[in-house]
Amino acid sequence: MTDSRNLTEKREMNRDTIKYIAMITMLLNHVSFIFLEPGTVLAEILTAVGYFTAPVMCYFLVEGMTYTRSPKKYGQRLLLFAVISEIPYCLAMTEEGIIGFAGMDMLFTLFLCFLIIKAMREIINPLSRNLALAGLILLSLFCDWAVLAPAFTILFVNAGRDHRKLKRAFLTGTLVFGAFNFLGGFGRFSMDINILCTILSMAGPATAGICILRFYNGKRAETHRNFSKWFFYWFYPVHLLILGLVRVLLFV
Repeated sequence: MTDSRNLTEKREMNRDTIKYIAMITMLLNHVSFIFLEPGTVLAEILTAVGYFTAPVMCYFLVEGMTYTRSPKKYGQRLLLFAVISEIPYCLAMTEEGIIGFAGMDMLFTLFLCFLIIKAMREIINPLSRNLALAGLILLSLFCDWAVLAPAFTILFVNAGRDHRKLKRAFLTGTLVFGAFNFLGGFGRFSMDINILCTILSMAGPATAGICILRFYNGKRAETHRNFSKWFFYWFYPVHLLILGLVRVLLFV
């Protein structure tokens, strides 16, 4: 029988590589949302490409909570950068005018997912735990990737490190995400276009699952670890600020 550890070591993609890909796909998604006409081929493709990012970040959040030496500091960093990112997020995502409230940014969602992980692992009483989870999911309704990011997080926590359970988690999350997009397409697209866009939207989470399940070696990059750590935090508000300023200069 082949040693599963040896198979993992032969995989080519480390955690930082996958995160860098996720940053690029997120950028493409935001460019599409801000600058392109919804429903066009290019807009739908770039939007769908960006759906790779959120499941990856939820997966690595769950994994990071397993390995971090200080969950408290981890949560504090997420909350700090969520606050830093909010004005750039609203500047970029406001559809008319210079800036307006566009919801809470994705790092707030990830902070709620952080609290979801803590609740699932630390609250013993099932009723109290379920009430806490329900409350956190409801709070996510005010955030980017509402409900869906918490759903992926819960699936990943329940799956643990079991490869088969992780497969089911990615499959379930992808199907749920597709269902959300299909329902959201009613009234916007004809039935055939809606089905096509739904299938296209599922490609992002499905590719995220393939990347992690088949190519992730379970390690960080060997070099520039500190740079990568802070790059992933700062990329989010900085790229949103730049996109927001470009939007204002071009369209306001």
